[in-house]
Amino acid sequence: MERLWGLLQGAKRLSPGPSQTIYKHVEGTHQGQLQEEEEDGEEAAEPPAHLCPMELRGPEPRGSRPGRQNLGLWAAAGRRATPYLVLMALLIFTGAFLLGYVAFRGSCQACGDDVLVVSEDVNYETSLDAHQGTLYWSDLQAMFLRHLGEGSLEGSIRQTSLRQRMAGSAGMAALAQDVRAALLRQKLDHVWTDTHYVGLQFPDRAHPNTLHWVDAAGEPGEELPLEDPDVYCPYSATGNATVSASRRAPFPWRRRDVASAPDQTPHPQGELVYAHYGRPEDLQRLRTQGVEPAGRLLLVRLGLISFAQKVASAQDFGAQGVLIYPDPADFSQDPHKPGLSSHRAVYGHVHLGTGDPYTPGFPSFNQTQFPPVQSSGLPSIPAQPISADVASLLLRKLEGPVTPQEWQGRLPGSPYRLGPGPGLHLGVNNHRVSTPINNIFGCIEGRSEPDHYVVIGAQRDAWGPGTAKSAVGTAILLELVRTFSSMVSNGFRPRRSLLFISWDGGDFGSVGSTEWLEGYLSLLHLKAVVYVSLDNAVLGDDKFHAKTSPLLISLIENILKQVDSPNQSGQTLYEQVAFNNHSWDAEVIQPLPMDSSAYSFTAFAGVPAVEFSFVEDGQAYPFLHTKEDTYDNLHKMLQGRLPAVAQAVAQLTGQLLIRLSHDHLLPLDFGRYGDVVLRHISSLNEFSGDLKARGLTLQWVYSARGDYIRAAEKLRKEIYSSEESDERLMRMYNVRIMRVEFYFLSQYVSPADSPFRHIFLGHGDHTLGALLDHVRLLRSSGSKALGTASSGVAPVLAFQESRFRRQLALLTWTLQGAANALSGDVWNIDNNF
Repeated sequence: MERLWGLLQGAKRLSPGPSQTIYKHVEGTHQGQLQEEEEDGEEAAEPPAHLCPMELRGPEPRGSRPGRQNLGLWAAAGRRATPYLVLMALLIFTGAFLLGYVAFRGSCQACGDDVLVVSEDVNYETSLDAHQGTLYWSDLQAMFLRHLGEGSLEGSIRQTSLRQRMAGSAGMAALAQDVRAALLRQKLDHVWTDTHYVGLQFPDRAHPNTLHWVDAAGEPGEELPLEDPDVYCPYSATGNATVSASRRAPFPWRRRDVASAPDQTPHPQGELVYAHYGRPEDLQRLRTQGVEPAGRLLLVRLGLISFAQKVASAQDFGAQGVLIYPDPADFSQDPHKPGLSSHRAVYGHVHLGTGDPYTPGFPSFNQTQFPPVQSSGLPSIPAQPISADVASLLLRKLEGPVTPQEWQGRLPGSPYRLGPGPGLHLGVNNHRVSTPINNIFGCIEGRSEPDHYVVIGAQRDAWGPGTAKSAVGTAILLELVRTFSSMVSNGFRPRRSLLFISWDGGDFGSVGSTEWLEGYLSLLHLKAVVYVSLDNAVLGDDKFHAKTSPLLISLIENILKQVDSPNQSGQTLYEQVAFNNHSWDAEVIQPLPMDSSAYSFTAFAGVPAVEFSFVEDGQAYPFLHTKEDTYDNLHKMLQGRLPAVAQAVAQLTGQLLIRLSHDHLLPLDFGRYGDVVLRHISSLNEFSGDLKARGLTLQWVYSARGDYIRAAEKLRKEIYSSEESDERLMRMYNVRIMRVEFYFLSQYVSPADSPFRHIFLGHGDHTLGALLDHVRLLRSSGSKALGTASSGVAPVLAFQESRFRRQLALLTWTLQGAANALSGDVWNIDNNF
């Protein structure tokens, strides 16, 4: 530095005049740059030149000034000093740039109309308009929370709960108009309604359902009271129903040709048997106890599986009918919390599928004509809900062995025997009605990718007050619409479109959402990014569950860390669910159930989906699908925390929507399916020896698995090394990522016959679950068949090599197709086949 100082002093002495170089901070569009001015005493009349920040300009000669003879010496000294001068310029530039960066970030609160997001996981986006700022994730998050806090979720939940809104009712039509009007008041780009004409089943007021004892002569005797004639099972078989004489097809929702099916009238009469929850394993255990379910009426408890699954299992085992009751053992015994009245029955549909079962695979638009077919998910045996009081009367009449200890319930005075007991006659007289239902839509168009939709929906209809079932979800949906609309008014614009939907017909098996998917199936798998369901969002406050596709698990984990727990002060939701549990996802993540609207999006349409729920610890919310699902009961169940829990769901959902609609790169973890594939296919390893002995191999499915994992890793590396500012490249990556779920829909089976084509989440012979069940027969072919020909149910078949080969081919080529699609262009595919 002493040498540098000496050179500079020498240059100064040789300089012809008092010239110096000055750097100043430049305000304007290119913040962080430096402007250089050359001041020449009082003679500097020319405006300063704008130079590159890394350029340093020395003094210029002044023509005929004295001292020109010393120019050579000055130039030589300047050349020796040049490296040091460049180093100093770099240091000055770096410091000025950092100062400008800090000042620039501090100005983001004054952003203009075009706001861009910065997530925690990606670099910032530069604004399309150079005069606008950049909005960081924390700023956008604060904007969302500020506008969300201006609403009133509690009042909206209460008001919706007070409205009668059964699908097809006058009250529902009025609510639909009010919801549409609420959307029109917001700053949305599009608001519209879809109307479908669907077949719904309702009780016959003139001929109510009945339950009678049967005397020794087989004649109906004393009638047992069904306290509430409004409670029933939609889509139950009735006494005059015409059904197929063949065994129910294994594919839910598969078409059944009604015209060609032989007439067969159900016989809902027989001895009573107690069958626990009515699961296949429960019915098989009945047989091991010497009690045959075939030809009898089954008394089963509410819970663990859906009404439809209980009835389907009973039908597979040859039962004549099903009675479903709520056992007190399945609900909270906390004296400080309200409980379900013993005279209340619980409503539930029994269609093993989703959508309108009378137009399977087709949208129920009024102008379309359909062949006379119906879903094979419709049962051919009757089903009826009964109260705990009626169930107690029935259990007292049962004989036979005492149930296993784990089958015992808490009905007072009931010994819980397996049966059989006295004869019963069940009369179900529900009737089908063609009913218009209305789905209501509102859309905020995306700025960069308007043709890609992030979809959020909530069921609007309810049987009874339906506070937990649909009032909470509807209120949160409307609150999110208002919040995002306010953000749009303040400059926010998502990259992708936000599509808000209020569904009708949800209590009949996600009818509204499924019919919409059927109507636009060829379009939605190309455009829908994710579906978020708000149904059943608040059923308690002890635990949090996310029923979801694997693609969303990583994003959910990230968002949970940013939302405060509604009942654990000072903790985030992630800290609450991960407390004393190193595997948080084992505690929180669950598969999508068929009775959720989210299920059809994933298993039928190939769109990743999620449904959030706060639930009670170990006990179900007792009032769901009853006339006691009121605001007051839900509020008491949560001990006054209903508004706080609903607000937490809104915060979680809203931040998830921001990330999905506004990140440059879609935050979907496509690598997660590699883990899913490994976990599921590893179950086949134990049977490799049995298969090899038959000359069969699993080599090809293992190769397809490896190709998918390699394709996922290759795509991850490509994304990591790419430029986020390249919009064309980002869109190409996003298209590949958003269709990963669709890749797992088997392209080798018919969506009309096997609508749930997903090989991991669906139903049918093409799924990995069906393949595993079949392979297990290699070691259990000598076991007793689950059904007998005399009962009308085909017996379980032994292992069949031809069937196995077909199943393996369906699974292998679906998985290989997913790997190929994830690889990108055909010239990038690298497989071993």
